[in-house]
Amino acid sequence: MSANALDVNAATFEKEVIDASRTVPVLVDFWAPWCGPCRVLTPVLEKLADQYQGKFRLAKVNSDDNPQLSAQYGVRSIPNVKAFVDGELVDEFLGAQPESAVRQFIDGLLPSPGEVLRKRATALSAAGDAAGALALLEQATQAEGHNDAVYADLVEILLAQGRVDEAKAAAGKLGPLAGDDPRVRALLARLDFADAGREDAGALRARIEAEPADLEARLRLARIEVAGRRYEPALEQLIEIIRRDRKWNGEAGRKTMLTVFDLLGAQHELVARYRRKLASVLN
Repeated sequence: MSANALDVNAATFEKEVIDASRTVPVLVDFWAPWCGPCRVLTPVLEKLADQYQGKFRLAKVNSDDNPQLSAQYGVRSIPNVKAFVDGELVDEFLGAQPESAVRQFIDGLLPSPGEVLRKRATALSAAGDAAGALALLEQATQAEGHNDAVYADLVEILLAQGRVDEAKAAAGKLGPLAGDDPRVRALLARLDFADAGREDAGALRARIEAEPADLEARLRLARIEVAGRRYEPALEQLIEIIRRDRKWNGEAGRKTMLTVFDLLGAQHELVARYRRKLASVLN
């Protein structure tokens, strides 16, 4: 067997395939000793594993010895090669394939140069080296034409460091479809509220106490509360704005509330509760 391939069973699959695929793509070769096409494909896979020198991992599963794995991943005929990336099954092929086709399949799984740098930056950021992570992310922006994940990571790290203007500049380079990603929507929402914490919350509360219909003060106070991660008081101010005048300032109360929902994420308890309150007020 190739030095870059290993046998995997049900007990080791999670570690050697799922966990390992968060670092490099993992190809899982479901085979059996009696399978003629398997004997044709396996040497091709092992040869390429050696040639690619660790850019992907080859894991071999004897389907006769591991029927539960075969059933779990829908293996109905062999050889069946399944590709895992970032802990997920992302692609597969059936039957013995020529080397050129297998090589093309592998190349489609390998991360771009920018993505390699991004993953290294993620590790540095997790270890507390924000400066090192930012340097690698800047390299990543030069390594390939465009990668929204790189710019999103830049926004996240810069925001954590309080470098709001730089974070806004990075966010401005996100592509038009980046907002479809819930993580990006949450980052953009955080960025939207980043400047609010500089205002005087006490003065705004005094304004509201003196004049409860001061919707501008309520909106500004809500933004301060979000910046301080005090989400429920913020949502209370916003729902009060909507109760008093739902169309005020171009529906600023409702739109700001939806931005807070993006920030918190659809599964957050406050989102579910205040969506119900919003629906009640609007209807």
